[in-house]
Amino acid sequence: MARILVTGGAGFIGSHLCEFLLAKGHEVICMDNLITGNQTNIQHLMGHPKFTYVDHDVSKHISIEGPLDFVLHFASPASPVDYLKIPIQTLKVGSLGTHNLLGLSKDKKAKFMLASTSEVYGDPLVNPQPETYWGNVNPVGVRGCYDESKRFAEALTMAYHRIHKLDTKIVRIFNTYGPRNRANDGRVVPAFINQAIRGQDITVFGDGKQTRSFCYVSDLIEGIYKLINSKINDPVNLGNPQEMTILQFAGEIIKLTKSRSKIVHKPLPIDDPHVRCPDITKAKKELNWEPKVSLQEGLKKTIDFFREEMSKA
Repeated sequence: MARILVTGGAGFIGSHLCEFLLAKGHEVICMDNLITGNQTNIQHLMGHPKFTYVDHDVSKHISIEGPLDFVLHFASPASPVDYLKIPIQTLKVGSLGTHNLLGLSKDKKAKFMLASTSEVYGDPLVNPQPETYWGNVNPVGVRGCYDESKRFAEALTMAYHRIHKLDTKIVRIFNTYGPRNRANDGRVVPAFINQAIRGQDITVFGDGKQTRSFCYVSDLIEGIYKLINSKINDPVNLGNPQEMTILQFAGEIIKLTKSRSKIVHKPLPIDDPHVRCPDITKAKKELNWEPKVSLQEGLKKTIDFFREEMSKA
């Protein structure tokens, strides 16, 4: 059984990862400064004998006593609502944070994983996006703080792999949803579900013809675990290749929630991608991984979660 550090472990994906690793029998150190994470996401893990929570900002020096087998770097604001408010912290966690954690991995002789993002592709001119596509990113735009912090983090990770022979993994995560999504984080799944449940107008930006694809969180976590235990060092896309327009998605949410919400349109945010869909050929071939949870099944579970959250409020 491994001893694993998960940064950003109180976040949406990080908390599911901690839970999954504990269920596999591993010892988990969860590190988070709660700038966008929430301790309620890991409250049910606090009494676990193999779980430790550490309140720390990874952009500052990191010290962990004892051995580590894996360092999984999932700390970062990941929603436009967050990184437009805190762009400097976003850049620091991708640069200084990644540097600190790579140094820690080198010191502990631990495997390292970087949670990267489909945003490294920017507003892509290729669809679907394979790992070989270099992207179309505006480095000085309002989203550049996130896109470029992740692109820099990938470059730094590969430099440590090449120069220090560190065993590194890079997962490029596409739109992921499920329980523990923050209701107010500005991303389309929680926004549409909460608007529909409340009977409010559903806000579609632009004409709604821009496309997205949605991967349920349990599928993503399975893929991450397979990648951690693989021999792959180059980036790997993990996401659901089932692409749909935002208008189609809004209609699906209205249908599943049995809502009377109407769709209203607002201006498209600056540099918002027009298409987003992963090419998962590499994950299928080299990890024997592809999503299993259908959109309807995953959305029903997510809708149930948000209904329960609302009943507590």
